[in-house]
Amino acid sequence: MKYVHDLRGERHRFADLAQVMAAATPARSGDALAGIAANSDLARVAARYVLADLPLTTFLNEAVVPYERDAVTRLILDRHDAAAFAPLRAMTVGELRDWLLDTRTDGAAIAAISAGLTPEMAAAVSKLMRNQDLIAVAAKIEVVTAFRSTIGKRGHLSTRLQPNHPTDDPAGIAVSILDGLLQGAGDAVIGINPASDSVRNCAELLRALDALRQEFDIPTQSCVLTHVTSTLEIIAQGGPVDLVFQSIAGTEAANDGFGVTLAMLHEAQEAALSLNRGTAGRNVMYFETGQGTPLSADAHHGVDQQTLECRAYGVARAFDPLLVNTVVGFIGPEYLFDGKEVIRAGLEDHFCGKLLGLPMGVDVCYTNHVDADQDDMDTLSCLLGAAGVTFVICVPGADDVMLSYQSLSFEDAAWMRRMFGTRPAPEFDAWLARMGMGDHAAVALPDLSALVGRIGLAPT
Repeated sequence: MKYVHDLRGERHRFADLAQVMAAATPARSGDALAGIAANSDLARVAARYVLADLPLTTFLNEAVVPYERDAVTRLILDRHDAAAFAPLRAMTVGELRDWLLDTRTDGAAIAAISAGLTPEMAAAVSKLMRNQDLIAVAAKIEVVTAFRSTIGKRGHLSTRLQPNHPTDDPAGIAVSILDGLLQGAGDAVIGINPASDSVRNCAELLRALDALRQEFDIPTQSCVLTHVTSTLEIIAQGGPVDLVFQSIAGTEAANDGFGVTLAMLHEAQEAALSLNRGTAGRNVMYFETGQGTPLSADAHHGVDQQTLECRAYGVARAFDPLLVNTVVGFIGPEYLFDGKEVIRAGLEDHFCGKLLGLPMGVDVCYTNHVDADQDDMDTLSCLLGAAGVTFVICVPGADDVMLSYQSLSFEDAAWMRRMFGTRPAPEFDAWLARMGMGDHAAVALPDLSALVGRIGLAPT
């Protein structure tokens, strides 16, 4: 056994780095399902002792998924920034934790070393942190991206307006968009998960969203969350693509399950950039992730789900995205069993994403068969607000009637902004003021109900 620690008269042995990382992870159902979780609380503590004493250079010399077998590993190690890592080279994982939590270490200092951290280093240090530690460090970090609106500035909280409809009914989508806009949602993106993933349907939805944006001169971006190959086809047809969306994962095999390669993502990024549709910036990619994805695809290589989630962030940061979010409780109780596990995972994902330099958002959500409820989501959204989350996802009434899961409502996001004194993205905030919407609403709100018929979102 390569890693050994004696604790309370017991000798705990771990065969390799992946086993140390899995055993050190806070308890969750996915790792238990995979048969890689610590077999006792004592073993978990022993693994954390081992992890705390590991030099950070260990992660450059021992890959949790072999370099020769995995394109994600090759991307992570080939793109590693040795100059940014230099100030950390002599540190252990425990010393990195202490440095991040030091009150003298500010966001600028963390940003300076971010490119020197591998995703596995970020995952490792998170495993040594309490929830309040994850919040304290994440709150220091500011990651700013832009397309038509500027996302991630300190003092701002953005939202994805998600107007999904089970039949892609134009009028139903339009009403949901109106509901969100009136409450100040939609500055990160107005993004639809299409019920029908045909290229024709997705292109029609994109054209309708773009007509809405132009009709009311809304400084935001639209997205239909279809597969990257469909988006490439829509671009080739001259469709109004703002952002390229793709779900991604932390292993090559899991991404194969999504039908996506790194080369495909690069092609799509270049295609979207060639359209020059952004006015505030040129970040054109939108990625979605979630703990448990590689395990659900039998593509986890014996690595714990939180470490693999961080490796997905290693993929994301190679493409300078405008937005990244974890759909933290979406996959189900096989991976995150209850509210406590969902809350912990949401804080981990947000912390690790921001630590790696990503504009990190969270879909504060759960499926109906998870042992969680909206009180748990209230707790997580409050903790993420304290942590400076970049954006959250909002659906009408907190209930996505197309995907059949529970998320946050438009009212929840407005509450978060009031509680934490944050504003929407600057360009969008100014637009809301001009339109008399959100918390800028006057006694008489503007009559926007006409948008249902005027922009082609409903039959005439």
